[in-house]
Order: sequence, then structure tokens, then C-alpha cells
Amino acid sequence: MMSEEKSLNFIEQIIEEDLKNGFAKDKLRFRFPPEPNGYLHVGHASSICLNFGLGIDYQSPVNLRFDDTNPAKEEQEYVDAIKRDVQWLGFQWAEERYASDYFQELYDWAVEFIKKDKAYVDSQSSEEMAKQKGTPTQEGTNSPFRNRSVEENLDLFERMKNGEFPEGTHVLRAKIDMASTNMLMRDPLMYRILHKHHHRTGDNWCIYPMYDWAHGESDYIEGISHSLCTLEFLPHRELYDWFLDQIYDANKVRPKQREFARRNLSHTVVSKRKLLQLVQEGHVTAWDDPRMSTISGMRRRGYTPTSIRNFAKTIGIAKRTNLIDVSLLEFCVREDLNKTAPRVMAVLNPIKLVITNYPDGQEEWLDAENNPEEEVLTYRKVPFSKELYIEREDFQEEANKKFFRLTLGTEVRLKNAYIIKGENVIKDKDGNITEIHASYDVDSKSGSGTEASQRKVKGTIHWVSTQHAVEAEVRIYDRLFTHENPDGDKEVDFKNYINPNSLEVITGYLEPSLQTAQPEDKFQFQRLGYFCVDKDSSAEKLVFNKTVGLRDTWAKVEAKE
Repeated sequence: MMSEEKSLNFIEQIIEEDLKNGFAKDKLRFRFPPEPNGYLHVGHASSICLNFGLGIDYQSPVNLRFDDTNPAKEEQEYVDAIKRDVQWLGFQWAEERYASDYFQELYDWAVEFIKKDKAYVDSQSSEEMAKQKGTPTQEGTNSPFRNRSVEENLDLFERMKNGEFPEGTHVLRAKIDMASTNMLMRDPLMYRILHKHHHRTGDNWCIYPMYDWAHGESDYIEGISHSLCTLEFLPHRELYDWFLDQIYDANKVRPKQREFARRNLSHTVVSKRKLLQLVQEGHVTAWDDPRMSTISGMRRRGYTPTSIRNFAKTIGIAKRTNLIDVSLLEFCVREDLNKTAPRVMAVLNPIKLVITNYPDGQEEWLDAENNPEEEVLTYRKVPFSKELYIEREDFQEEANKKFFRLTLGTEVRLKNAYIIKGENVIKDKDGNITEIHASYDVDSKSGSGTEASQRKVKGTIHWVSTQHAVEAEVRIYDRLFTHENPDGDKEVDFKNYINPNSLEVITGYLEPSLQTAQPEDKFQFQRLGYFCVDKDSSAEKLVFNKTVGLRDTWAKVEAKE
């Protein structure tokens, strides 16, 4: 059992109560059951962390089961992406299962339902069935086909399976109660005809089970003890239990469905249908576009598995749906990358700095600390020369007393190098500064121990030697939506809130140590933010994605609004 010192969430309290009441701990079994009709998103990440986390805490198996009951929308690409995402997050399933593994068993059970007069073939159109189902305040009416004979139902159902009928002509419905206050109990569909190729069973089947029928029975077949799902499935629990009642064997584990609240993330959407729309309509480049809320997109942007797991742990499990500010996720990313990402120098908005009294043709390789958070500090060499790039924002020709970077007549330290003093500027015919000239204090080299090196100056700026700089494409990503809840108003198309400035592509200049950086390598560009090597990168052309800034700039913008 779990340590009593730990504060338990309500799901863990349910499990602890079951164990206290005699449920055998070795019978605990969990599952993560995605539908392979899209890539997993940040909401799925919470569910993955919940189910696999319970497996770790209780030393119980967790299955990865694909609910692949709709071949019209499912693809092997999605299966592969889901497996990749779960493993990348740091989890490994006990068994890989598919609802399609159980198609024959589900069909055989459905035949038994018909024989027991618990199911019937309905030949109404979908529009007629919808009308006949009634409303939440008005009882439904029985289908004209509800009292078909067992023999006729068996014959029709078998012919449906054999592919004798077009799509939409017949369905199999459970015979429950058309007057139920729960609309889902009003003779729900169990099977529909689909002449579609299935990614695993090929063309073996012409009928496919509905999610509600397949899901609970798959849990039952696998011996899942606790079937955890999001709150929108709460009304489905009655149906989940009704289906189990018809087949349950007291010698087997009976799954228990329990619901937790979906955690929506601000400034994004987590509907697979809407994410697919963004991809298909070209608002993003692919499912793994770094602006997407998909796990693949977050991975490509430079988020770490640890940061996503920490985010899921921080927001916890609740009974009420709420909107989590994306800044909390970004905080978790910063916190992890701060410990692990090497600090390097890169200039993204360059202006040339010439140190006039530095010897022509001379270069030095200076020691630079990789990450001050390391237990044992490590260093690399960075080249220094007469001509450097610095950030344009780090210089002002005239500045007030609160500007602590380079101005004419004042001193700043060049990171890992020397103290310099602004002397003069060169301008083009339009009055734009094209070059800054400065002098350096030859005795002020960082780490040299000289009196000059220990002199205090108000600012330190980063730089890159122009002669040694590595040119790279840098993709500056921002939030994909300007509104915190883009699909919160059903009267407004969520795409109206797409941020037109969610991607800016610029050329950056990097220190040469980054020349050999590989896809998914992560760095802190000092004073600029965290960046990750993109998969588009090559030896000939480096491509970096901005993961997140060093601080939450959106907080200031939204505070002003």
C-alpha cells in the first residue's frame, strides 16, 4: 500500500479503500486506452502520468490498449506516435493490447445478447433514431423494430457481419429502457456497419463495435481493476456497468469506472478534432509543430519528459474541470532546463562591436562555465577576437541611469572576457548605427585574478566572435492563440484567435561549440531563453527552436490588458 505520509488524491483514496475492504493488491491493474485517431496532447499526458504513476506506486501492471473501433479515422501512424510519446515520457506498458484483439469475443457476446432478447437489429435511419430517442425532458419511444424475433435479429446481425448490407442500413442496439432519464441508456448502439479497411484486421470485419460496448468489455477481458477516465464519461458509467452486468463472472475481476476532471490548458486547444483541423488547414506544419499542444509538438519544441511529469504532478487530479494557465507548464519547463541545459552564447539581433585597441589578427580561447547548477563545474572554450556581435538592444547611444548595458563613455563586462568602454559609433546615411567602437582593459580578463578583473561594473553582456560565429536558423515560437480559452465560446470559431505572430524565423549567430549540436539537444542561450535543436537541422544548416523565455513575458502583457 502507499505510504500514509503522502497526501492521497481522491483516486488513490478509492483504491486504498478497496484494498482495505479486501480487494487483493496483486489484482490491481490499470490501463491507458487511447483511440489511435490523432496524436496525444497535454491532456493525455496527465492521464498517462496518472495511470502509469499508479502502476509504479502500487507495483501493478499497466496496459497500453488502443481503442481501435473506428477504422474510418484510425491510422498506424497514430499508433506509432502514441507508443513513442508514452515511452518518451518515461513509462513502459506491461502489455500492448487492442480492442480489435477482442472483436470475435465481442461479437460472440453480442450474439448472446440477441439470444437473451437484450439486443436487436434496428433498420431506422440515424435521423429517425435521433428523433425517436426523445430529449432529456421527454421520454423516448420504442423503435418499430424493437420487437423483432430473436431468429430474425440473429439472421440480420450475421448478414451485417458478412457485408451483405450497405453502411447505414442497420445497427445493433442494446434493449434497455427508452424511458430512462439517462439518454445513454435509451437502447444504445452496439454495432454499426462500416465497409472500411482496419489498420490491424484488414477487411475481415464489416461491422465495428461502438466505443461504449467495446471499452468496458475490453477492461473486463484484461482484468483491469480501476478504469479511470475523464469527467465527460460520468453519464456513461451506468451503461458501462449495465453491459458488464450481462456478462460478468463472479470469479473474475470486475472493472470499476471512476472519473476525474479534464485539465484544459490556456492559450491552446486539446480537442483532437480541432488539432487535426489546424494540421489539415495548414495553420501549423504538422501534428508535431512546436506550437501544438501535442506531446510530439512539446517534445520538438524542447520540453522535457521531467517537466511534463512535474506539471502533471503539480496540477494533480481533481473532480472539477478547470483551466490551467500555460505559464505553469512553462515554469516547470524552465525549472528543469535550468538544472540541465548548458549555458551558451548566441546573438539573435546582431550589431557589430569592434574593440579598437585589441591587436589585429589575434584570437584567444577563453574558459566559459557550462552550467553553474552543476555539482562539479565543467568548462568549455570560446573564441574571442577584435570583432564581435552583440545584441542590438544591449547598446544605446544615449541612455538613462537605469540602462546598465553598453553606452558611450560607460563600461560593461563582456561575459567570460574583458571589461570594455563605449567610445563611438559608425552610422549609415539614414542615421542607423552599423558599428560600435569600444576599447578594452587588457588587465580585466575574467578569472585572471588581477585587480582590474575584480573591478565592479554595472552590466554584463554576451557576445559572439564574428570570425568564429556559426550561422543558424532560429524559430521564435509564441503561443498559438491570443485568447486564454480559444474554444470556450461555442459561438466563435476558435481559429479566430490564432496568433498571427506565433512564429518568427530569424538568423542567429552562435558560438562555435554548437556546430556539432544534435536534434533535441537543449541549451540556454544566455540572457535570451531556452532553445532546442530542431529535427530539420543538418550539418550544413543548424535549426533551433525557442522553447521558452527566461521569464514569463506574457504575464506583463496580460497584466496591462
